[in-house]
Amino acid sequence: MNYRMYSYVTRELRELVEATFPVRPEATGIFGHSMGGHGALVIGLRNASIYRTISAFAPISSPMRAPWGEKAFSRYLGADRETWRDYEATELVRRHGWKGPPVLVDQGTKDSFLATQLKPELLQEAFGAAGAPLELRLQAGYDHSYYFIATFIEEHLRHHARFLAARP
Repeated sequence: MNYRMYSYVTRELRELVEATFPVRPEATGIFGHSMGGHGALVIGLRNASIYRTISAFAPISSPMRAPWGEKAFSRYLGADRETWRDYEATELVRRHGWKGPPVLVDQGTKDSFLATQLKPELLQEAFGAAGAPLELRLQAGYDHSYYFIATFIEEHLRHHARFLAARP
């Protein structure tokens, strides 16, 4: 299994940023788009002691239950679907919960991947079952594009800033 991207984001990139910029390591958030949005969810949920806030644009909510995700997981993680659960946001929140501020997720209602790949209702269901806070916003008329992200990125940055501004 290839852990290079995971260790790069959770360790190497963090160390580089901390060594290069005047940051507060205890005030770290993570976000991403599409499969990167799912990655942000997984990394944040698996590393709640590092990542205090999480947000995502149009994440693949449950790769185990989406054709593209099944293809990617089988190639990266092998055929054993039980192994996939450790890299599946809906499974992680059900098992471990989330005690941080609401996870912010924006999803365009005109996204061509919405029904077959992204399935935000599965994420909403999992967070609800875990009693974990989720702010799922369905954005009318938006698709999966740059314009969708460009329209709402400031709100995501403000979301992170609001919850990371307070010192523990």
